[in-house]
Amino acid sequence: MHKDVEQARFNMIEQQIRTWEVLDARVLDLLSQVPREDFVPEQYRGLAFADLEIPIGAGQQMLSPKMEGRIVQALEISKTDRVLEIGTGSGYLTALLATLAKEVVSLEIHADLSVAAQRKLQQHGIHNVSLEIADGSQGWANGAPYDVIVFTGSLPLLPVIAEQQLATNGRLFAVVGEGPAMEATMIRRVSADSFRHDVLFETSVPPLENAPHPARFEF
Repeated sequence: MHKDVEQARFNMIEQQIRTWEVLDARVLDLLSQVPREDFVPEQYRGLAFADLEIPIGAGQQMLSPKMEGRIVQALEISKTDRVLEIGTGSGYLTALLATLAKEVVSLEIHADLSVAAQRKLQQHGIHNVSLEIADGSQGWANGAPYDVIVFTGSLPLLPVIAEQQLATNGRLFAVVGEGPAMEATMIRRVSADSFRHDVLFETSVPPLENAPHPARFEF
């Protein structure tokens, strides 16, 4: 069984993740080391390495492996970074971020998901994470500024307030827009009042709960 799992993990990295332009050796090593199957609900463990979004309860889904790899690569996390993750979900992306960063604050609106993620992180000896049961749709001013902010669900509109929670040279990753075509966007805080927005690629991921919507005009 164990050999099959390692083969499936290897295939995921080679066939899904590398082919999606994730080539940073540090990220590929991380994906081979942090056991994704341990963060997947028991009934879906057979799909742990499949190229899809896995349901985790409370109407939420894990991002696909290639999306997680792409996010981690884009953020270029260093050992001194403080990270804010909005949407803990399964805790797997949290584990990836925490392995690279100094500390992670991760918000989850569903208490049961947060509790389950906490248990899994502890089982894997990951202790530099503070899990909060909170709505992070506007970011999280507590503990700001952060070096890195990651939204794990898509946003029709990026909350400007979240940009203000970045440290100078900080990076924010969010998938912005409404389906079917959304833009994976990286925002860098260049200086106190200057931000650079770059679209990295087009994608579509499930929306963040309570995400702010553009005003709808009624005629």
